[in-house]
This record gives sequence, structure tokens and C-alpha cells, in this order.
Amino acid sequence: MATIVSLGGQALRCTFGKMVMDVFPASAGKSVPEGTIVLLAHPEEVPTAGTISWPGEYDFSGVSVRGLGHEDGRQVSFVVVAEGIRYAFLSAPLHKFSDFELGLIGDIDVLALPCDDVKAVQELIDAIDPRVLIPLATKDEKVYQEVLKICGAQDKEAVDEYKVKGLPAEGREIVILKAGK
Repeated sequence: MATIVSLGGQALRCTFGKMVMDVFPASAGKSVPEGTIVLLAHPEEVPTAGTISWPGEYDFSGVSVRGLGHEDGRQVSFVVVAEGIRYAFLSAPLHKFSDFELGLIGDIDVLALPCDDVKAVQELIDAIDPRVLIPLATKDEKVYQEVLKICGAQDKEAVDEYKVKGLPAEGREIVILKAGK
């Protein structure tokens, strides 16, 4: 089972069994529990231990991580596979993904994406067609609310955490996480 909580904005803390992974934290290295894997959206010239900020494939105790570079390597998104469930964490700002990039992302069960461009979000949701969608707030609250509206989740109550025990049998579940933990 996996647990996902918001650290505020686009930052998430994911727990896959005993592994803890911080995805796109606002300030890497601060208040990160020891042993936590940190995924960053922009490559570091000199990566710190436990940090992934470059495209490539990584494996940590049965949890595989694939960094996907875009914008000529200036930005990285991630696909994580844990316990047979595929997660995609797309970095901001969103851009139009090519068919090749969408092929690299593949079939995704849980999609977490920043809501910084309504049209890009809609296109990605349609192309990826996840079973679970986690829209993440950006600085533009108006765009975030518009994304919630097009997803049919504008009145959905925010939760402290999302436990991935299984996937919806049909349809799409939309999860709104309360900001900051």
C-alpha cells in the first residue's frame, strides 16, 4: 500500500511500504527524514545523496523510478512503479508532451500534475487517462479552480492523505489533497 500526502503546492510525500519519497519539495534537503529519496524537477550539477534530478532509471528496494527529461534536459518528470501500480509525477511548468514522451510515460494508474495551464492539463488527462488523478495547486488559484471544474471536482472535499490500496474498477477517482503537512 502507498500513502500520498501534500507538502504544499506541488510537493508530495509518498510512502511505498517502508520507502519514503519526496516529490518536487519546495526546499530540498530541509526537513527531509533520513533515508528519504528526493525527486527534483530540475537537474542539479552535483546531486546530493538520495536525490534524483536527472533523466534515467533507478531502483530502490523494488520501487523503480524513471526520470524523463524534457525541455532539452532542463526539466524532469518521473514515473514510479511500486507494488505493480504506476505513478506519474509531472513537473511544472507543464508543456505539450510529444507522442514519443507520452510513450515513455506509458500507462499510468495514478497521475499527479501541476495545474498551471488548463489546456495542457486537459490534453494530458485525455492522453494519459489515469485511474486516479491528483491535481496540484500552483500559484494561480484561478487556473487551479478551472481545472477542478473541468474535472468535475470543484466541490470535492480535500483529504489529508490518499491511501492507494487498489485502483477504481471503472471511471476515474479525483483526489484533492489538503495543502501542507
